Amino acid sequence: MDNTQGIARAAAAIARIDAVPSLLKVLCEMTGLRFAAVARVEGTTWTAYALRDEISLGVQSGDELSFITNLGFDSQAARLPIVFEQAGIDSQSSRQTSFSVRNFISVPINIGGERQFGALCALDSNPTNLREPRIVSMLTEFAALIASQLEHHSIREREQSEILDERATNELREQFIAILGHDLRNPLHAVFAGGELLERRLTDPAQRMIASRIKTHARRMSLLINDVLDFARGRLGGGIGVELSDVDNITDGLTSVIEELLLAQPDCTIQSHIDVNRSVPCDLGRLQQVASNLLSNALTHGKPGSPIKITATTDERDLVLQVWNAGIPIPRESIGKIFEPFWRNSVSPSRNGLGLGLHICSQIVHAHHGEIAVISTTEHGTQFTVRLPLSTVVRLSSATLPDIAQERMFNPPLAAARASGVSISASP
Repeated sequence: MDNTQGIARAAAAIARIDAVPSLLKVLCEMTGLRFAAVARVEGTTWTAYALRDEISLGVQSGDELSFITNLGFDSQAARLPIVFEQAGIDSQSSRQTSFSVRNFISVPINIGGERQFGALCALDSNPTNLREPRIVSMLTEFAALIASQLEHHSIREREQSEILDERATNELREQFIAILGHDLRNPLHAVFAGGELLERRLTDPAQRMIASRIKTHARRMSLLINDVLDFARGRLGGGIGVELSDVDNITDGLTSVIEELLLAQPDCTIQSHIDVNRSVPCDLGRLQQVASNLLSNALTHGKPGSPIKITATTDERDLVLQVWNAGIPIPRESIGKIFEPFWRNSVSPSRNGLGLGLHICSQIVHAHHGEIAVISTTEHGTQFTVRLPLSTVVRLSSATLPDIAQERMFNPPLAAARASGVSISASP
């Protein structure tokens, strides 16, 4: 920004303060001086932002006040109050009107108590007494009032700018969600369907393995997209929405999640103990998402070759869902961060995923008025515990979300048969 633009912006800022003309008028009346101004001081040059001219010097806002410039007070001197009497200096070089400046007073205008905006000044060719403490005090108070108004307007401008930026960001988020929900998901559907078709028709084991990997990677990409969709919609809407209802088939719902993971990772072992013999007020789809994310997290970060354990029971108050894995514990300093978005365990050899899974789990649990906690030690491994209340006085009901936020991807019917080498035990 050049000097002219800076002066114009500052002059516009002063012009927005309705009290400035009145302050300059009172200043002239109280001091007996006939010229007063809010001025910019740069080097030895004084430039008017706003002024009151009872001497008819022909000065306008944005003009250099050469009769002050010729006095030799620079920006360093203007950082402090200046009282100058009986100067008797003939400003012959003034572009406005030649006259003798005999009295001059100035106080700095500091925004935030530090940044100098300019100076509040007054002068005349007639002598008067300016050294009375009340005069300097009055100018100081007026300068502080102007500074306060400038700071207030600056804060309002920043807030309005932030509002506009937030609106623009929200629009970008909506576009981003639309791209994820449509432009990326449709090609992934085609990739997954193509992989499934190839797996059925190919007879060569190596080629069938490639087709299976295509399906696996397409499914993984879809899960990442679903996580981002949930995260984006949660941030835009103030949280992840749930539709609560009394669910009688919690056991079947959780078992299907386990089977789906075992089909995708046939080399893993998941030991389950699910003993829920009553209805549970919950959003079953979201509860399955929590279980899937916690199990996937355990499979990713757990000790290779060690089984993963999942239990689901009820007590007098809660449905209690627990997922356990052996392996390197979560560092103590990271325990408080694991439910934050985009957090990933730095000690884990695997860096897959965006770090949204646990965050989404916590949001879903909180939407159920529940709690989620983790304990992680070298001796006992890592265990996540989810508690959902069995008695919900106020049922949450989210507004109907767009299809792109509600529809889960790639959830084909699960085969009842389990892959060889996989065990799902009835006890932990």
